[in-house]
Amino acid sequence: SALGRKVGVSESTVVRFATELGFKGYPELQKELQQMIKSKLTAVQRMEVSESLIGDNDIVRTVLNGDIDLIRETYEKTSREDFAKAVSTINKARKIYILGVRSSAALASFLGFYFNLVFDSVELIDTSSASEMFEQMFRIDKEDVCIAISFPRYSKQTVNAIRFVSDRGAKIVAITDSDTSPIASYADCLLVARSDMASVVDSLVAPLSLINALIVAVTLSKREEVINNFNKLESIWDEYQVYEKAEDISENE
Repeated sequence: SALGRKVGVSESTVVRFATELGFKGYPELQKELQQMIKSKLTAVQRMEVSESLIGDNDIVRTVLNGDIDLIRETYEKTSREDFAKAVSTINKARKIYILGVRSSAALASFLGFYFNLVFDSVELIDTSSASEMFEQMFRIDKEDVCIAISFPRYSKQTVNAIRFVSDRGAKIVAITDSDTSPIASYADCLLVARSDMASVVDSLVAPLSLINALIVAVTLSKREEVINNFNKLESIWDEYQVYEKAEDISENE
């Protein structure tokens, strides 16, 4: 391999080195190292990497094919046992805290929107202010769950908040890109979604897809309650004309 030639050892030595570290082979070690490096890249460095990878290629094809690969890899590597455990943990919680800042705030907001339609007590925490974060979370205890969403470059505020949650004894469902993520070691339930950071734009397509699956699983597990909630909401939406109706659109035409 290229690594072997650079350091002056045989390819078999490189493979043995990877297996000694607990990897199945050199490709797995290489992928893990790439992920670690990507999490440390500055915005300017990621821009340079993005330009070198795409070059003169079709940008739409390159980016969308990359996202398809990330979704496929997330699908193949998602533990159905861990996923089911996450759903059960969320359903049993007294209160659900959803934590996501910076680029992860969009994912947290999406999850919070739907969970607010299902559960009575949901707290969305998407502030980057350390003081506000702890002010919103200081009541958390062992009967609650925190769904923490964090992707490279990992926010220190998120890591500190998760350490606080862990100290309080609350359950933690972590949605992140790797089991080496800073929040992974605190998780009671770890859901890994691949996120390619070799670009100035964070690719959060696979994480969003996994969150979609989590929302669907939770709503199906609480089917009767969700139907009851939506029936009430539909009445409110109709009474206060929240949404356009088909007949309204026809009349306007």
